[in-house]
Amino acid sequence: MRALVGLVVGGVAGYLYWRLVGCSTGACPITSNPYISVLYGAMVGALAMSM
Repeated sequence: MRALVGLVVGGVAGYLYWRLVGCSTGACPITSNPYISVLYGAMVGALAMSM
């Protein structure tokens, strides 16, 4: 259950990071694409909450 909460919170945080900070040039592999940013945030959130 904690990992699921971390997954959702991390995904939202990844989306917000892409939306507010992002990468305007497209050179950043994680923050230039919203899908990758959300997936990366969700993965990190789930791993952080499962520990």
